[in-house]
Amino acid sequence: MPALEDAIALAVAAHHGQRDKAGQTYILHPLRVMMRLDTDEERTVAILHDVVEDTPYTLERLRELGYPENILGALDALTRRQDETYEAFIERLRPLALARRVKLADLEDNMDVRRLAAVTPKDAERRPATAPPGPACASPRRHDGPERHGGDSGP
Repeated sequence: MPALEDAIALAVAAHHGQRDKAGQTYILHPLRVMMRLDTDEERTVAILHDVVEDTPYTLERLRELGYPENILGALDALTRRQDETYEAFIERLRPLALARRVKLADLEDNMDVRRLAAVTPKDAERRPATAPPGPACASPRRHDGPERHGGDSGP
């Protein structure tokens, strides 16, 4: 499996020249998402979470580069299909704990209006970054069961 540093380099190259809606360098978003998570596995998925959806990279190309099936499965789950409703997208990724943790971190970053130079009325409708997550959105750092830590009962 490629190292986390390799995934970071790939994401930086893949997102080169892209800007977010605030006009900032896009790679800052996957980097912020990555830093909200704990393990190299989670961070690898986080840094690559928009690569398949927003760049010419495909899951097959990532497979050729040596990424394992658990990483590819999470990335596939995090890639919204054309014409897929948001609800169907969430239902499809929900069973995969790795994808779910990364999506929660992604949502936390997307809802953080502090990253925006100016807050529009639409942005103001987002959950305040300082508010605790509601019942439908748990922290990505919570323990999800044996899949996360190979069966130990630690956090």
